[in-house]
Amino acid sequence: MLGEGIKKSLKRSVICGIATSAVCISMLSTTAYAATSELTGLEISDELAAQRPVAIMVDNEKKALSHYGTGEADIVYEMMNSTANGRVTRLMCLYKDWANLKQTGSIRSTRTTNVVLSGEYNAVLIHDGGPFYIDSYLAQPYAAHISGGFTRVKNGKPTEFTEYVFGKELQSRFTKSKLSTTYTMAPERATHFLFTAADTDLITDVIANNINMENVFTHNKSKLAFNAATRTYDYYEYGSIHKDAEDGEVLTFKNIILQNVPFTQLDKNGYLTYNVVGSGSGYYITNGKAIPITWSKASDTGITHYYNAEGQEISVNKGKTYVGILPSDTWDKLSIS
Repeated sequence: MLGEGIKKSLKRSVICGIATSAVCISMLSTTAYAATSELTGLEISDELAAQRPVAIMVDNEKKALSHYGTGEADIVYEMMNSTANGRVTRLMCLYKDWANLKQTGSIRSTRTTNVVLSGEYNAVLIHDGGPFYIDSYLAQPYAAHISGGFTRVKNGKPTEFTEYVFGKELQSRFTKSKLSTTYTMAPERATHFLFTAADTDLITDVIANNINMENVFTHNKSKLAFNAATRTYDYYEYGSIHKDAEDGEVLTFKNIILQNVPFTQLDKNGYLTYNVVGSGSGYYITNGKAIPITWSKASDTGITHYYNAEGQEISVNKGKTYVGILPSDTWDKLSIS
């Protein structure tokens, strides 16, 4: 069980973040003590150690803003939701401590890619329906999900922007659905990423203070800007910094992972599936620097691994991570400066 694995002292050698040309090949001896989150590498309570995460689908259309609860997410995926509507994006937010969530969302439907990506975390996917293409994916043994029927909050918006989820509600829905709140599949290892022992700068000349995806996600015009005071990346979209509707918390990340991923369009309505099982190129970005990486995912439930130019799996800094799944046909429009 993962809980037992996390509660034991775990020693492993990991590789520090690497440069484009000059590579740091020295080994760091890291000890992860009970209890640490497999999503962030940060300390958590013992009671949370064996709890599986949830992956909540959050509407990212401008009418859905402002979001609630996204600042509490441990990992946030952003990806094109459809080739229609200016390639509008949707967020998939992963939470370890989901039972204590306040108002979160608004939530919307899921897509095939989200089922596969949540599968590598053994997470329970929280959504409200989706196109029929998801049916065969949700029928897979690894897929666990809860769909629809969450709290409606009157906010003066059309109905599709009024559904939110609360932690206490999730607890009751788990019970009703007879879903396990703890891990049901043995993971590849005790942490999803390899984590550095201490905050580590990348050894590279590639400056990454601004990650501009305006010409990749043209509808949302997503950007990430390095905040030197917090040493994290603040998220912007629709021309404004992203702040939580409840407390004004800025959505910010320690790590940025960008994946160059081809996709298959499923019909003329814009539905698609990203080819996330496979391999490709990308970037790892932290503390104002970037390195090129390759990514590889062997199966629906296999962890996506990230490697430096020398083929060594990278380790990332402890903290929250943004993963951008960028379509290959606009990958060259990404700007890092």
